[in-house]
Amino acid sequence: MNRHRLQITVYTDYKSPYAYVAKNPTRALAAEYPVDLVWRPYTLRIAEYLDAVDTRSAHNWRKVKYAYMDARRLANRQGLVLKGPRRIYDGSLASIGMLFAQRSGFFDAYHDRTFERFWTHDLDIDAMDAMQDHVARLGGDADAFLRFAQGAGADEHRSIVAAAEAMGVFGVPTAVLDGELFWGGDRIDALRRAIEDRLAAGAAVARAEGRHAAS
Repeated sequence: MNRHRLQITVYTDYKSPYAYVAKNPTRALAAEYPVDLVWRPYTLRIAEYLDAVDTRSAHNWRKVKYAYMDARRLANRQGLVLKGPRRIYDGSLASIGMLFAQRSGFFDAYHDRTFERFWTHDLDIDAMDAMQDHVARLGGDADAFLRFAQGAGADEHRSIVAAAEAMGVFGVPTAVLDGELFWGGDRIDALRRAIEDRLAAGAAVARAEGRHAAS
């Protein structure tokens, strides 16, 4: 990475409505500033913080209903379609697909279409046959994806999630800049200020080095 560019690691999950609506504003940062975005999966385990469906409290049901209403409001501003999910999904396979797409050169298309198709009820992200077809539609090798998902991809996915949690990640979207965490799409402005602060500090260091070299 160029020393004048910053690297931001962005943790996301295709079944998170807030991760979906944060995708485009986060990408815009890379067009606005000299930053490199490194997308990584952080697959949510819904029952850990919102209970399993059959034991979910009235309080958590209200939280769930509000979250989808709020995310849909944000999606409408971007012209995105966001339909409430029909059931609780295991997002691991789609997350492994992200890693596969990055290695295979079609990450941008995969990232967009996986979100779009899931939130329009056009893709079961936890069904292997559906995900193989999805990968193939995007120009990927469906059989290679199957092998990756059942082997190295599953191991890498677990390792990434464990490493994320070790640094404090607990939800999505989360951006990490120089070890500092920014959770939630509503923290993008705070992330923008952090980027500007670091770029200004880097420019000051470069000027000081230039004066030292000239003396």
